[in-house]
Amino acid sequence: MHKDLQEILISQEELDAGIKKLGERISRDYEGRCLTLVGVLKGCVFFMTDLARHITTDVRMDFMMLSSYSGAHSTGVVRILLDLKESIEDCDVLIVEDIVDSGLTMDYMLKNLGTRRPKSLAVCTLLDKPSRRRAQVPIKYTGFTIADKFVVGYGLDYNGIYRSLPYVGVLKKEVIEGKQ
Repeated sequence: MHKDLQEILISQEELDAGIKKLGERISRDYEGRCLTLVGVLKGCVFFMTDLARHITTDVRMDFMMLSSYSGAHSTGVVRILLDLKESIEDCDVLIVEDIVDSGLTMDYMLKNLGTRRPKSLAVCTLLDKPSRRRAQVPIKYTGFTIADKFVVGYGLDYNGIYRSLPYVGVLKKEVIEGKQ
């Protein structure tokens, strides 16, 4: 376990099993259709890659980069830093996100992508933190529901680091507060 972590919340084995299960469910739901995965950078990269490997239907991938965080706190203002490269008109679209907490970014993204006339639009998140929700968003696929803890690893970061940890861990409060 990394020295800056309080605990490992979801092990690599648990992640693997949960993502495989999500992929199987998504494959059944979209059987015979081409699915466009829209990943929310940068946090989605590990999750989206592993998820796509478990989806048996045809898959396209595209990415968006949005920002609403500064350090450990959401600013509440969502900005598009990188937009999709391809049109999603008449496509089955599944937004792939690492974590949904306040719901503000996902609410903005659903409204924005909804104006682009996809055939269908749904959300898949690795982690759901409903206790922090400020905007109610429909999440069709959830890997794990977690308590209100600041988590890193498996794509999730704090100031750009910890993404490469192969598990999801809880960051020590001292690290966030800068006392370490």
